[in-house]
Amino acid sequence: MKIALITFTLLFSTAAWSHPHSFIDMKTEFISDNQHLSGMKMVWTMDEITSADLLYDAGKAKPGDVVWKKLAAQVMANVLGQHYFTEVWQDKNRVKFLNLPKEYNLSRNGNKAVLEFIVPFGEPQLLSAKQYRIQTFDPSYFVDMYYDNPQALIMDDTVKSHCQIELHTPKPDDSLKQYALSLDKADAPPEDMDLGQQFAQTVTLTCH
Repeated sequence: MKIALITFTLLFSTAAWSHPHSFIDMKTEFISDNQHLSGMKMVWTMDEITSADLLYDAGKAKPGDVVWKKLAAQVMANVLGQHYFTEVWQDKNRVKFLNLPKEYNLSRNGNKAVLEFIVPFGEPQLLSAKQYRIQTFDPSYFVDMYYDNPQALIMDDTVKSHCQIELHTPKPDDSLKQYALSLDKADAPPEDMDLGQQFAQTVTLTCH
């Protein structure tokens, strides 16, 4: 994945001077269709500072108002520009996504903005004798995208009957952490460094 779009990082900006500058708490549900893995329903909760501009623009608009739909479309366009900031691999084959989500929504939860959407797979994937590796990350590590705990990962009943799920959180060495801390908003790590991926959690879905 390429360095995150400027419009996305400007939207998710804070007063901090080291990477990451923004934080997204994620929840993901693996969903099925006709005994196949068909996609993932994601819920991204942004930190309060990151959310401030979005919530200011939304004002006192009620859920479902046109202002929320316009804001959701703007944010979703940036997410789509980076292929949902997500990679799914089955062995050495990368699973492709459809270019448009089946549904998406932006809302308010207290002082935080919440983006919900479904990542649709281009082709439904078999649930038998397969293992999938999933990572969601901002390549530049401007935004830290994380699962707070394994309970943030759920499966619908069909997926649950075939698969088990594990969450692995990496432990980057101190030199990499110090490098990330040395970057300010105007800095971007070399593209081939894959800085964000080195901090990214890995979800493993093993199906039998």
